[in-house]
Amino acid sequence: MFFHSIATLALAASASAAIINVDVGNSTGGLIFSPEAINANPGDQVIYTFHQKNHTVTQSSFAAPCSPLDGGVNSGFMPVAANVTDGFPTFTITVNDTKPIWVFCDQAAGTPASHCGAGMVHAINCGPDGSANSFSGFKAAALAVGASLQSQASATAPPAPSLTTADYGTATIPAAPVESTVTVTVTVEASSWVTTYASYPGSPAPTPASLTGNAHIVDVGNVNGSLTFSPPFLTDIPPRDIISFRFNPKNHTITQSSFAAPCLKADNAIDSGFMAVAANATEMPIFNVTVNETAPLWFYCRQHSPDGSSHCGAGMVFAVNPVQSSPRNFSAFQLLAAQLNGTNATGAASSPNASPSPTGSGASSSMATNIALGMGSLFAVVAFLL
Repeated sequence: MFFHSIATLALAASASAAIINVDVGNSTGGLIFSPEAINANPGDQVIYTFHQKNHTVTQSSFAAPCSPLDGGVNSGFMPVAANVTDGFPTFTITVNDTKPIWVFCDQAAGTPASHCGAGMVHAINCGPDGSANSFSGFKAAALAVGASLQSQASATAPPAPSLTTADYGTATIPAAPVESTVTVTVTVEASSWVTTYASYPGSPAPTPASLTGNAHIVDVGNVNGSLTFSPPFLTDIPPRDIISFRFNPKNHTITQSSFAAPCLKADNAIDSGFMAVAANATEMPIFNVTVNETAPLWFYCRQHSPDGSSHCGAGMVFAVNPVQSSPRNFSAFQLLAAQLNGTNATGAASSPNASPSPTGSGASSSMATNIALGMGSLFAVVAFLL
């Protein structure tokens, strides 16, 4: 009888436990938890579903909203590509008591682009508005952290000109952002190291998603012969992630350039070389690039059509980590490629025969199929043949 009573109580407790769903980010890249604050009973499970961008569910405290709590829960980084529509990764927290649990996204921590500093925080069992431990008070503290980080960056960064000219021709373009040198401790799984890197406004944090990185597939062209990369750009790609460029029929390249010279090969650039694929091919060649930095990276196809027009000038360009909230976003890069190299090009002096030798391309290349790309100060460059 006693055993039966205990079993009945256990079943009742299990049956009463609830599952609460929380979205981390959204399909448009919003920096938000939805809902932002919830109430849960002991035994309830909170399932966090990660959407586009690269977020975390990291426990903090009311007093330090944007700092990980010692011994607290942490999902680690969960990157989700812009073209993902299902199979989103999840992370579950089981509620053990009714004490408040404070959560934030640790992306770009300690930088002006901090997701937490932009208000990306969440709470379980917080106090009501007006109380000492309300969600509104917690979020206000996080926003204050972000405002302080931005103020510090503004105070130390020299002013930058708002406009400049392209590396060739007469086109006027947004000036390059001013970088800041940042030293942080990076922790991934059981490994931890200190790295110093150039941080750009809006650039992702230097923390890899894992020691081996995650893979992202980008189609170069398509079965219809379109002059496109799909998706055309990727954001929030951390170091060590691998971008697999899959070449479809026609004859394309993936070649590194720069924002100011979108259709010119940069010095020491990543370059797949021409990848000719027959219309009836059943296996598509793959060219892998390992990302090793957080600054925006710009690419194009250097093929020309029979009429002499360039694929790049037709808009066949690609970017990794473009800052979409800045004037140097992907659309501006693509428009500049058409302006300088399109069939109706304006602002271009003449099509140069050689690269104007842009510096600081942040890339290394070889004839290997798998290429590592980035700054030596951040991670060692790795190149190997698949």
